[in-house]
Amino acid sequence: MQSWEKPSGDPELKRRIQDLIAYKGAGHNPDLVADIIENALKLMTDVTSRGDTRVIQTAVRELRYAFKLFAPHAGVRKVTIFGSARTAPTKQEYQQAVEFARMIADAGWMVITGAGPGIMQAGHEGAGPERSFGANIRLPWEQSANPVIQHDKKLITFKYFFTRKLTFVRNSDAIVLFPGGFGTMDEGYEALTLMQTGKSRIMPLVLMDRPGGAYWRTWDKHIREHLLRNGLISPEDVNLYHITDDADHAVKFITRFYRNYHSMRFVKDLLVIRLLHPLTPTAIKGLNEDYADIITSGAIENIQATPEEVEDNQHVELPRLGFEFNKRDYGRLRQLIDTLNSF
Repeated sequence: MQSWEKPSGDPELKRRIQDLIAYKGAGHNPDLVADIIENALKLMTDVTSRGDTRVIQTAVRELRYAFKLFAPHAGVRKVTIFGSARTAPTKQEYQQAVEFARMIADAGWMVITGAGPGIMQAGHEGAGPERSFGANIRLPWEQSANPVIQHDKKLITFKYFFTRKLTFVRNSDAIVLFPGGFGTMDEGYEALTLMQTGKSRIMPLVLMDRPGGAYWRTWDKHIREHLLRNGLISPEDVNLYHITDDADHAVKFITRFYRNYHSMRFVKDLLVIRLLHPLTPTAIKGLNEDYADIITSGAIENIQATPEEVEDNQHVELPRLGFEFNKRDYGRLRQLIDTLNSF
């Protein structure tokens, strides 16, 4: 049962909303737009604070524009790079970020950063503006976008961190974190939390130390000695991130994640995993034996595209697997993806 209200039963209101949509002209998802309009009208009675209403107004505007900005590039894999805005160009981490971004762009990917200085600018320098997106944030000291992306059409400036964070995660196929401060830690922990709880799709998350550095290895020691040892996370959750100090290895680790695995979605209780290459019956038998602990009923099977995927036109041409996942052990699901890529 949903925690929000059901749509109004007022037929006259529904008729007027439909008339408004018809006046605007043909477009996408008119049923969902109608619900947004109805909820917007409810603000006049349900939310008395002008400040609260402004939060909703700004969030809708920012997300609408961000989705519009990314839509033409939906078919291109993207990696988000996080790291300190204070990292100087003379630092080893800066040059490493330039190198990583250049190599991942050469592999056909695009790069997203927070559009500021430091590691963010290094990412844009490496990828070049034509393969870069910038998601800037308005701060009290007026952080401006770095010169690489400043005048590019693929730059958006957000007022709120939460809409900016959603844009990062929604449009990323991988995340790389270089050493940074509170913001970098926040982004990393949020990405891990979203994957651990199934609120975002699983993707490669790489923690990049400088060559010989121990920034993330020290962080990993804390995770294992305090979170893991005290039972605050599952042993498999450490599979959700990967530490390296080599940019070339990071690129290979990310691109290999999509060597056979393509994407996934839930259709009711069925987890559908789309692949680039079909699996043999022997391979599927092995999956059922090795990952029986995360299957709630039935078995992992080859399936056809579901009616819901056909309706949404979601890669219906690809082979796919389906099974009832327990929706809890996402670290184990990450291991399953690695196994799929090994075939």
